[in-house]
Amino acid sequence: MRFTEHLRNTAGPQWDRVITHKFTNELADGTIDRSILTRYLVQDHRFLDSFVVLLSSIIANARSLSDRIPGCQFLALITGKENTYFERSLEKLGAHNNSDIPDAPCTTAFCNLMKDVARSGSLGEMLAVIVVCEWSYLCWGERVLPSTNRDDFITYEWVDLHSGDYFTSVVEYLRHLLDKEGDLLDDDGREACKKRFLEAVQCEEDFFDYAYS
Repeated sequence: MRFTEHLRNTAGPQWDRVITHKFTNELADGTIDRSILTRYLVQDHRFLDSFVVLLSSIIANARSLSDRIPGCQFLALITGKENTYFERSLEKLGAHNNSDIPDAPCTTAFCNLMKDVARSGSLGEMLAVIVVCEWSYLCWGERVLPSTNRDDFITYEWVDLHSGDYFTSVVEYLRHLLDKEGDLLDDDGREACKKRFLEAVQCEEDFFDYAYS
């Protein structure tokens, strides 16, 4: 069994709760309340800086140029097309100027997790966190893609960013790197990866739940 499959299995039903969360279903069918969507997007945009730090650290710590190049290409998408999506969406929702809104506790927790592993974690721990972020989104993105409503770019473009051939290749790339680290790590190192993986799954569930609070 792949190391990443083992990690996903350790999350048990919580993984399924994340990838089938009602947020993903309501987003795809276009019925999500725009106040819920705004709450989500304001906070999710604030992950971006910490995510860029994490991905950049993975690129810097990768074991070869061939392991770095796909990460660099993905970083360009995150800081380009995805960041622009946030800016366009928040502008349309009337929430472009949101500096008066404090970070939610789940936002702070997730950003701290990303920055902590980027600063002091092993490459495996860094990958464990980012694999949760991207793999869980691919799982729900592919699940809802066939039934996604195409009336409003705010909803369907978020699905499109997390589905399709390119994003599938990104997730496979990240999983492959983590699988390789799993083969190299000792039991303590693998356990540290599991801990970070499960922390990230908890953050994902908390964040979806927060949008409805």
